[in-house]
Amino acid sequence: MKIKVLFLLTLFSLIGISHSHAQRGIRIGYIDTEYILENVPEYQEATAQLESKVQKWKGEIESQLSTIEQKRKDLSNEKPFLTKELIEEREEDITFEEQEILDYQQKRFGPNGDLIIQKQQLIKPIQDQIFTAVQDMAKKRKYDFVFDKSADVVMLYSAERYDFSDEVIRSITRSAKRKQAQSRAEKRQAKQEEVLPEINEEREAKEKAAEERRQEILDERAARKEAIQKRRDSIIAARQAAREAKLKERQQATKDNVSEGEDASENKTDANNNNNNEGEKTREQILEERRQKKLEDRARRKQELEERRQRILAERQKAKEEREKERQEQENNDNEDEQEN
Repeated sequence: MKIKVLFLLTLFSLIGISHSHAQRGIRIGYIDTEYILENVPEYQEATAQLESKVQKWKGEIESQLSTIEQKRKDLSNEKPFLTKELIEEREEDITFEEQEILDYQQKRFGPNGDLIIQKQQLIKPIQDQIFTAVQDMAKKRKYDFVFDKSADVVMLYSAERYDFSDEVIRSITRSAKRKQAQSRAEKRQAKQEEVLPEINEEREAKEKAAEERRQEILDERAARKEAIQKRRDSIIAARQAAREAKLKERQQATKDNVSEGEDASENKTDANNNNNNEGEKTREQILEERRQKKLEDRARRKQELEERRQRILAERQKAKEEREKERQEQENNDNEDEQEN
C-alpha cells in the first residue's frame, strides 16, 4: 500500500512539474489487460486447448487413484486367505504405484509443472503483442503515461474516453488476420528469417532443461524401482532360506521319531515269542507305509505352495511390466502432443 501511495504522489509531482514547464496538458491513457485477453480469439482458443489437456490429466490421475483404492479394498478382503509375506509384497506394490501417481501429479500440476510452464508460454506472445500495440499508439497519440487497469496500481476512477483497450484488440486482430492471409510457405519463411533467430536459443534452452528434468525423473524412478526390487528379492530369499531350514528341522525330527519308534518296535519284537514274529512284522510294515504316506503328503503340499507362489510372482511381474509399458506409452503420447502444440 505504501508503494502505491508513493507512486501516486510521484505521478502528481511529475504532472505539476510538466504543467509548469510546458504549455500543453499531460496526456494519460490506460488499458485493461484482462479485458483484452478475453477478447483475443487466439488466446481463447489456446486457453480452451490447455483446459482440455488439464481435464485429461486430471481424469488420468483420478482413474489411477481410484484403481489404487480398489486394490487396497481387495487386499483388505483377501488378507485372511493370504500369507504374511504375500500381504507385505502386495502392500509394497500398492505403495510404489501410489507414489508414482503422486510424482506424475506433481509433474503436471506442481510449482514447476507442465501447467505453469504452458500457461507462461501461452500468455507471453499475447503480452508481447499488447506491449507493442500500446507503444505504437502511445507514440502516435503522444501519451505521456499509459496505465494498466488490471495491474496493482489502484485506479479509484477512470473515464472511459481514456481507455483504448478496444483499439489494442483491433490492432492485434488486424495483425493476426494479416498473418493468416499469407501462404504457408511465406509464413514458414518469415518465421525462419525473423522469429526463429530470436527465440530459437531460448526455446532450445527451455526444451533442453525440460528434457533433462524429465530424464532425471525417469532415472530416479528406475533407481528407486531397482532398489525396491533388490530389497524384495533379498527378503524373499531370506524367507525362503528360513522356510527350508524349518522344513529340514521338521524332516529330521520326523526321521528321529520314526527311528525311535522302529527301535522300540524291534525291542518289543525280540521280547515276544517266536509265534508272534509274523504279526509284528506286519505292524512294522503298516507303520512304515503310514510314515511314507505322511512324507509324500508333506512334500506334495510343499510343491503345491511353491508352484502357487511362483505363479503369483510371475503374474505380478507381468502386470507390473504391462503397467510400465502403458505408462511409457502415455508419456510418449503426451510428449508428442506437447511438441505438436
